[in-house]
Amino acid sequence: MITNTELEYKGNLYPNHIVDFYQDNDKLYFTTENGVILQITILRGSVIRFRYATNHIFEPDFSYAIDPDATLGYSTLEVVENDTDYVITTARVSILVDKSTLRTQISDLEGDIINEDELGFHWEENYEYGGNTVKMSKITQTGESFFGMGDKAVHSNLKGKRVENWVMDQYAYGKDQDPLYKAIPFYIGLNKGKAYGIFFDNSFRTHFDFAHEKRNTTSFWADGGEMNYYFCYGPSMSNVVSAYSNLTGTPELPPLWALGFHQSKWSYYPESNVKEITRQFRELRIPCDAIYLDIDYMDGFRCFTWDKNHFPDPKRMVRELEEEGFKTVVMIDPGIKIDRDYWVYREALENDYFCKRGDGPLMQGKVWPGECNFPDFTNPKVREWWAELYKEFMSDIGVHAVWNDMNEPAVMEVPSKTAPLDTRHDYDGHPCTHRKAHNVYGMQMVRATYEGVKKYVYPKRPFVITRAAFSGTQRYSSTWTGDNVATWEHLWIANVQMQRMCMSGYSFVGSDIGGFAEQPNGELFLRWVQLGIFHPFCRVHSSGDHGDQEPWSFGSEITDIVRKFIEIRYQLLPYLYTMFYKYSKEHVPMLKPLVFFDQEDTQTHFRTDEFIFGDQILVCPIQEPNAQGRRMYFPKGRWYDFWKDDLLDGGKERWIPADIETIPVYVMEGAIIPKYPVQQYVGELDINELVLETYFKIGTETSMVYEDAQDGYDYRKGRYSLRNFKLTGKDSSLTIQQFKDGSFVTQYETLKFNFHGLPFEVGKIQIDNEEVPMESVLSEGGNALHIDKNFTLLHLMAK
Repeated sequence: MITNTELEYKGNLYPNHIVDFYQDNDKLYFTTENGVILQITILRGSVIRFRYATNHIFEPDFSYAIDPDATLGYSTLEVVENDTDYVITTARVSILVDKSTLRTQISDLEGDIINEDELGFHWEENYEYGGNTVKMSKITQTGESFFGMGDKAVHSNLKGKRVENWVMDQYAYGKDQDPLYKAIPFYIGLNKGKAYGIFFDNSFRTHFDFAHEKRNTTSFWADGGEMNYYFCYGPSMSNVVSAYSNLTGTPELPPLWALGFHQSKWSYYPESNVKEITRQFRELRIPCDAIYLDIDYMDGFRCFTWDKNHFPDPKRMVRELEEEGFKTVVMIDPGIKIDRDYWVYREALENDYFCKRGDGPLMQGKVWPGECNFPDFTNPKVREWWAELYKEFMSDIGVHAVWNDMNEPAVMEVPSKTAPLDTRHDYDGHPCTHRKAHNVYGMQMVRATYEGVKKYVYPKRPFVITRAAFSGTQRYSSTWTGDNVATWEHLWIANVQMQRMCMSGYSFVGSDIGGFAEQPNGELFLRWVQLGIFHPFCRVHSSGDHGDQEPWSFGSEITDIVRKFIEIRYQLLPYLYTMFYKYSKEHVPMLKPLVFFDQEDTQTHFRTDEFIFGDQILVCPIQEPNAQGRRMYFPKGRWYDFWKDDLLDGGKERWIPADIETIPVYVMEGAIIPKYPVQQYVGELDINELVLETYFKIGTETSMVYEDAQDGYDYRKGRYSLRNFKLTGKDSSLTIQQFKDGSFVTQYETLKFNFHGLPFEVGKIQIDNEEVPMESVLSEGGNALHIDKNFTLLHLMAK
C-alpha cells in the first residue's frame, strides 16, 4: 500500500488513521480521527459496496439506479484485525483496509491483487456550491485494460482515455466527442485474465480517467454527493456484467414486434404520407412492424395533442395501420408549452408540478413549441400524473408505444443546452438542485412514461424508447444513440456504441440506421442496414430535411439487398427473442464484444469491429466504401460461414471477401439456430414448423430456444416454451437431446433440422431409441429432417 504522509495536498483532504471499527451484520464501519467513515457492505461474496462519509455524516441512502429486486446474500464473512490493517474475507475475495490511511486493497482468494487504492478516497470542499468534490484513485496495473461506460463514441478499450458523464443533447456528434446522451458510470477492468467492475453510484456530473493523466493511476470523481461505489469481482467479464446487471436491473420481455424492423423520420405527416409509406412497405414486400410519428403529429408541438388538419381521426388511422400489421409509435417530449389554454399546462401549473429555479420562479426554456416549463419527474406525484396522461393515447386512440426524446432535458439557445444548475428537484423526498438531478431527469421521465404505457396497453406488454439515460434506465425502456450522422465514421461509432452499451448492462439498444443528420448514399445505407439487423433495436430514422431514407430510396438493386437482410432479421426472430430472454432472466448481454467472449485471448482486447450476436453468431460489418471484403479476427472455436457453410478455425485473422450483397457472418460449430418463416410483420403467418439450422461439431454444444405467446403476461405463469438442445457429434454419428420446460403449447407440431457440415451420409435414424424409416423424415437429399416437436432423443448414424 502507498503510505500517505500529508492530510492535505493541492487542496485535497485525505482520511487519516482509523480510531474505531464496528460491525453491524453485513455492514462494517471504519472511522478515522479526522471524521471520515468508510462503510463496507457485503452484498454478495463478489459484490462489495464502499461508501465514504466526511465529518462523521452519511447522506440519506437513496439511489435511482439500484434495482429493488436485486439478488443479495452471502455465505461467508470473516474480519481479522492485524497490527497495521483489517482483513475482510468473503467466499470470493479478501479486502484489506489500511489502519493508517483507510486505503483498501482487494485480492482474490489465491492472493492476486485485483484492485488497489492509490491515493484512495480524498475530497475537496466546493466553495461555490457547498458540499464536496469527492474523488477516488486506484493503481492501474501494468497491462490493464478498461471497458464499459455506456454510449461513449471512442475506441472500445478505454485505456489512456478520460471521459465524463453529463447527459447532453449532442446533435451530429463526432468520434471521441464527450459527453453524450447517457450517464452510465460503470467500467470493467481486465488484467492478467481476471476482470472486475466498478459502478460509481453518483448522479452528479462524474469524471473517469483511465491512466490518461498518469499512466499508473485510474481515478473517478464527482462534482458533489458521496463517494459511493460497488465493486464486482469476476474473474470472468460475464460474471462482472451479470453482477452489475443484477444490481441495476434488466427489462421484462418486450412484445415480439418490438424486435422487428421499424421505420421513422422527422416527420411523417400528414396522414396520407404515413399511409403512403406503409403502403410501399407492403407492396414491395419489405417486412416492417412499426411506423413512427415525430413531433409534427402534434398541435403546435404540444404534447398529448393531435394536429387535426394533418391527422383528423387518429383513432381510425391507428386502427387501419394495425389492420395492415403496423404498430404506431408516437413521440413525447418533456417541455410543456406555456399556454393557459393548453390543458396539460394548466394541470401542471395548478398542481405545482413544474420545476422551479433556486429563487422561486418556474424554470423556463425554449424547445420546439417555444417557451416551455418542465415537469419535475423526480417527484413521485408528477410521475403518477404523467403516467395518467397516456390514458387517452393508449386506451382510447390505440397507440402502441411511446418514444421520449429531448429528455436530457434539451433546452435550445442556451450555452449549457440544458436547465440551469440552480433548478430545484424533489428527488423522491431528497430535495436538490439540477446538479444532482440532471443525469436522472430523462430516466425518471421515461420511468413515468413506462408506468403509464404499461398500465394502459395492458394486457399487452409496454414498449418505450428513451434518448437520455442513467444506470438502471434499462429496467423501463429501450434506447438509441441519438442524433448521429450519415458517414462511414458513424457506422464505426454505431458498432462500437452497441457493444459498449451491452457490456454496460443496457442491451435493448440501436442506432439511427443510415444516420440522422445528412444524407447517406445507397452503399452506406445498405451497409448500415446489414449491421443494424444484428442490433437489438432495429430502426431507420432520419432528420428528413435532406431527402428520403426508406429502404426503397436508393434504387432497385439496393432495395433488393436491403429486403434480403430485413428478411434475415425476421427469420432470426426466435433467436433474438431467446437472446432477450437470457438478457432479461440471466443478465447475459445480447451483443458480446470479442473481449467479453474470450478475455484470455489478448488479441481480443483491442478489437472494435467483430462481435457475437447472441451466443453463437459472429458478425463483422463492412465499414468502408467500395469494399470487396475485409480482414477480421476469428475468436476461439470453429466457425461456419453463414452464406457458404465453409468451416474456419478461430484464433487468427483472415481476409474475408464480401461483395455488396454480404457481410461476414459466421455461426459457431455445434450451434442450433432457430428460424421462423419470413413474415411482413410479427403475427402475419401461422408458424407451422420451427426450422433449426444445425451446425455439426465433433464434440458437444448446447443451444436454447425460448418462445411464448409473443405478448402479454402469461409467460410469468409458466406459459412459455423453453427448449434446451444438447448436440453431440462423432465421426459417424450425431445425437441431439431435447430438454423442455414450460407449459406453453407452440402453434407448430414439427421441427425441421437443416444440417450443415454433416460429415457422413445418414444410414439409420433413431427417435427416442426407436428406429424410424428414413424416407418418412428425411428431405432435401438427406440434409433436412422433420420430426415431432416433442422428441427427447434424436440419433443419426452413418451408413
